[in-house]
Amino acid sequence: MGDVTVVEVSGEIDVYTASVLRERLASLIDEGRTDLVVDLTPVRFMDSTGLGVLVGVLKKVRGHGGRLQLVIDSERLLKVFRITALTQVFTIHETVDAALAA
Repeated sequence: MGDVTVVEVSGEIDVYTASVLRERLASLIDEGRTDLVVDLTPVRFMDSTGLGVLVGVLKKVRGHGGRLQLVIDSERLLKVFRITALTQVFTIHETVDAALAA
């Protein structure tokens, strides 16, 4: 496992934009970047498609012996993860620094 790669995501992650995120993260994994921190602090909205992308990426990263950590500071976004019980699946931090220190 190499260095930690931080990926900042902004805007909205929904049915229209999720494929871009999926492709970007998949290409990083294909390059051997399997220790990922995905910074979602600039994200304003995420639907179930976005959640599905993150779950898929988590499975792919774990399959390569890596890890995926999320950075979320928005209560609105955290609520989506709590409702879907994904807070039990993902490692979530409030800041990128906290994720990098983990």
